[in-house]
Amino acid sequence: MSERPKLRLVVLISGSGSNLQAIIDACREGRIDAEVAAVISNRPDAFGLERARRAGIPAEVVDHTAFAEREGFERELMAHIDRYAPDLVVLAGFMRILTEEFVAHYKGRMLNIHPSLLPRFQGLHTHRRALEAGHTHHGASVHFVTEELDGGPVVLQAEVPVLPGDDEQTLAARVLEQEHRIYPTVIQWFAEGRLRFDPEKGVLLDGDLLTESVRWPA
Repeated sequence: MSERPKLRLVVLISGSGSNLQAIIDACREGRIDAEVAAVISNRPDAFGLERARRAGIPAEVVDHTAFAEREGFERELMAHIDRYAPDLVVLAGFMRILTEEFVAHYKGRMLNIHPSLLPRFQGLHTHRRALEAGHTHHGASVHFVTEELDGGPVVLQAEVPVLPGDDEQTLAARVLEQEHRIYPTVIQWFAEGRLRFDPEKGVLLDGDLLTESVRWPA
């Protein structure tokens, strides 16, 4: 029997790419049965591009500031992504709001990681908002991308305590440690065929409908 081919990933970034590095490391160490086919950034100065180059991964830029309209940027971005024929598109700190057309093109095969326990704190400044709200727990969520911003079905979440004396930086660092654990886990579930998004039924994990997110450790 032939082995299952490795999952092909295209990772989209806008910044330093620490989650990208966690994915690259997990692929290299065999914890994800996948290969990063390309890394694409909307910002030419994103350090994640250098991480990709150091790992021998094609690194490309589609600079959103070069386009007068979002639709033109997304058409070019899709062309770059589709050139690599990915099985899964992975958003790893990609700081652009995506149109319905773009999301529909990759529906069921695009994941995002968000630094909060969704549905709490969709959008930006999640750590600040968690502190201002006085929450005792915060965390991160991996979810399928749908047309609603940070509103797609959540697959896996990791929770961290909010400690006395925490500021945005210390809380963000604690959350980021968990992000680096849960994102490779969910990608591996997808690579193994355990995780699927059915547009009619919803998220299926091991054939069962996922009615609520799994909590780390899974």
